[in-house]
Amino acid sequence: MQIPHFPESNHPIVKSLFHYSDQELLTLFQRHPEQGRFFTAIFCRYSSIVYTLIQHLARSPVQADYLFALTWRHIYFELGGLDLRDVTGTGLLTFQNWLINITAVCINQAELPPVEAIHYNLQAASPPLWCYVEQALERFPPMLRLMVLMAQTFNWSDTRIAAYLQAEGEAISPAAVRIKLTEGYQLLEASLPEDIRAIYLLGDRQASKGERSYQV
Repeated sequence: MQIPHFPESNHPIVKSLFHYSDQELLTLFQRHPEQGRFFTAIFCRYSSIVYTLIQHLARSPVQADYLFALTWRHIYFELGGLDLRDVTGTGLLTFQNWLINITAVCINQAELPPVEAIHYNLQAASPPLWCYVEQALERFPPMLRLMVLMAQTFNWSDTRIAAYLQAEGEAISPAAVRIKLTEGYQLLEASLPEDIRAIYLLGDRQASKGERSYQV
């Protein structure tokens, strides 16, 4: 399996951070959680190493991509409280070694679903974007989050979503679903960090009413 290329590594916002050390990027990530550029820079720096470790385990490229994304989601949540000095008590552990250890843990604990059950598309949503989209969705009202998930993850039509919700006791029409989804996409984009929107969304909109796929 070929190691994928991530275009965000060439974005000016990300390239402007290449001179920072691992520790500096980690510190900036922890001090500025409202910004996504620091995690994205860490991802771009180490994506090839993590993917190389993962690709030998997965039976298919689809499973490899999914495990790759899950691993980076795990890394994202671990970074918030990471202090390399506390890991060994000596401060001698490098960030790269920590990252390799975390990847190994994710690989060993992985219980990958069959290919047909995986809806994640690495080309449509790079792991940093996926992490911040998921974070934004967690703050959505439950009903709106459900509709966005059904539309984006399972590609359900407005009619199918309305039928499902009606079966659950919700009085809603397909037209109303479309209105709610449009509102949901606008809210989702507005909820993302400004630099994440600049890196991943600007200049990459669909021609149809400004909508795009978020691969949630």
